[in-house]
Amino acid sequence: MTQPATIPRVPAVAPEPLYVALALAAHGVPVLPLRAGKKPFGNCADCKNSTCGDRPHMRNAGPCQCPAPCHGWAAATTDTNVLTSPAWAPAWHRAHGVGYHPGGAGVTVVDLDNPAAIAWARETLPATRTVPTTRGQHWIYRGVMRSANAVRPGVDIKSHMQYARWLGPGTGRILELPPAVRALTAKEDTTPAAGEVVSSHPRTTWDRHAATGCRHTERFVRTGLERGLTLVRAHAESGAGSQAFGAARFLAVQHTACPGPCGLQALGEEIVSAAVAVGVPEAYARRAVANGLQAPSERAS
Repeated sequence: MTQPATIPRVPAVAPEPLYVALALAAHGVPVLPLRAGKKPFGNCADCKNSTCGDRPHMRNAGPCQCPAPCHGWAAATTDTNVLTSPAWAPAWHRAHGVGYHPGGAGVTVVDLDNPAAIAWARETLPATRTVPTTRGQHWIYRGVMRSANAVRPGVDIKSHMQYARWLGPGTGRILELPPAVRALTAKEDTTPAAGEVVSSHPRTTWDRHAATGCRHTERFVRTGLERGLTLVRAHAESGAGSQAFGAARFLAVQHTACPGPCGLQALGEEIVSAAVAVGVPEAYARRAVANGLQAPSERAS
């Protein structure tokens, strides 16, 4: 991810994105052309709808050896013969930018899509190489991990089996991928076996008398909470952690206008208990709920 160098092997007439791509490839960064809208070019007729069987290194490994830039991130390469080949030339002449495969370059991109996400990163993650984007920032760390979108509001993880848009080398020193970033994509377990102990913490319930600064009735609070708990319990096979995040965030938004305290932590404990009961690891459930309780505006205590 250092400043690109000049590459001697360039066609006599080449579009600007190709020059950038060749410079990046010389530094070991796998690249691909991006069309308008910051997206990869669509698959050719032989690869459309994965009829080719996909490329060998994709999630669904297959035999595809298509010479065109098909399959998005999986087409990214450092091979200058491929980048300057006739099969790639039409895409480069229509390209609006350059994409790269972070995992192939040995890095992970934390894509922060808005000011709130940037503020969260500054408070939570170690400062590293930063690249400004149209709406936010890319924080780049050394190391590869699983990619995932929407790991929290306004935050995507781009690394393995994903592409990112090249927007320049950025500023700052690249740090090693911290545990706090890896934890954002922690997978949920399925429902535990009968009789398995799922939590060492006793369940805490919300007490209206402790929520002295809440402007809502107990019925209102309980109705919102029960709706969230129902959604969590309905996802026993998968997705309960995401539902826990959504339930916590919904409750937090409801209480943004309250002077507080509103007992949100106790409400959060009930959501955690519901998630743990259907098999979500307690640490994951607590992290999801804590993130959810960070409402987009001033949060009630």
